Amino acid sequence: MLKNKNTRRRSLVGILALVLLACLCFALAAPVAAEEAENVLLIAPAPEAEKTNGQAVEEFVNDTGIVSLIKNMDWRTALMILISFVLMYLAIGKGFEPLLLLPIAFGMLLTNLPGAGMFHEEIFADGHVHWDMIKDGVTLADGSTESAGLIDILYLGVKLGVYPCLIFVGVGAMTDFGPLIANPKSLLLGAAAQVGIFVAYILAATLLGFTQNEAASIGIIGGADGPTAIYTTSILAPHLLGAIAIAAYSYMALVPVIQPPIMRGLTTKKERLIRMDNLRPVSKKEKIVFPIAVTAFVALLVPSATPLVGCLMLGNLLRECGVTDRLAKTAQNELMNIVVIFLGISVGATAKAGTFLAPQTLFILALGIFAFAGGTAGGVLLAKFMNLFLPEGKKINPLIGSAGVSAVPMAARVSQKVGQENDPSNFLLMHAMGPNVAGVIGSAVAAGVLIALFG
Repeated sequence: MLKNKNTRRRSLVGILALVLLACLCFALAAPVAAEEAENVLLIAPAPEAEKTNGQAVEEFVNDTGIVSLIKNMDWRTALMILISFVLMYLAIGKGFEPLLLLPIAFGMLLTNLPGAGMFHEEIFADGHVHWDMIKDGVTLADGSTESAGLIDILYLGVKLGVYPCLIFVGVGAMTDFGPLIANPKSLLLGAAAQVGIFVAYILAATLLGFTQNEAASIGIIGGADGPTAIYTTSILAPHLLGAIAIAAYSYMALVPVIQPPIMRGLTTKKERLIRMDNLRPVSKKEKIVFPIAVTAFVALLVPSATPLVGCLMLGNLLRECGVTDRLAKTAQNELMNIVVIFLGISVGATAKAGTFLAPQTLFILALGIFAFAGGTAGGVLLAKFMNLFLPEGKKINPLIGSAGVSAVPMAARVSQKVGQENDPSNFLLMHAMGPNVAGVIGSAVAAGVLIALFG
């Protein structure tokens, strides 16, 4: 008991000492503060009248997004917010490409919230970065100036082509090109699956009135490669980036729905029952030489495709060389995850109501699925054509041709699934992975060709 009383007394004395010390500090500082205040009053203008509490509350209420939304009554903005909720539901509830669709949907929500000021299209108008607006701010319609927002800064990675290339480093580090090296004919199937890109481009440019740059950006959806579509569109038609990115990733998620009817319709049961020989083993030396040779070949043939293909092959070389395991794991995990977040939010922010809710968006969605279906059909039909010249026992199961689109590894799994519907003991997955990874290279080369032609 005595010990507790002593502790309380010491605590009380300590508190009183602190209070006295604080009072002493204020007393010493008061004359100095008064003198400084007097000097300031001699040279400073009279201060403005302070706001009343009512005026402050009224100004706060008028600055809220709810009041802004009510005053402007922009139904398009409300609809875009609703669309972002739907996309979030598809990503979370249905698992449609959640790693990118969810950040895209959330970026769409952020950019359409009234008064948020996170993304300004004016900074990137006319296909250029207006650095002066990033430095000095953006002049709004009411004459006020607003500083560049967070997504304006993040979007520079899209506009300058940084994010898609970094993602390709990660994709390369996760990709095994062994099935392609073991069966080089797979490269032709991957190339044939890009036919949908050029068919959709022709339709968009000739029948629907899109410019050549816009048509090329729409056509690239047929490659079923989100980063490639974003990279190409950010260069050729940045105002369509939101619609094209959403279409590309939505159709990638719908591969198991879109492809099987086309595959069954273009093949006979006899063709679907074709069995293929086991792939030969691929040496480590071949896997190391492959990315180096492909990079050099593509750079000499289509220089504009080098950023994508070069980053893809760099990631693969980190994986296969055996001496950079730490770098390969970083590219597969930390690098990919960080860049995907930035890329998704930035791309989603371009889907503003004024640009997204336009008739051309519906055409983009329709042409995108047509391009995707065309790529699937192109791979299957080329496999059937190649079988005309191959001897018995060496024929190709046409189902693996549909995997030539670069939705890795989903398209290869669809080939396996459809094949096993007719023969449960027929394993096509590794054979389908050859065209599948070839499609990644093919879509990047196709993008390089379009950029070289129209960029």
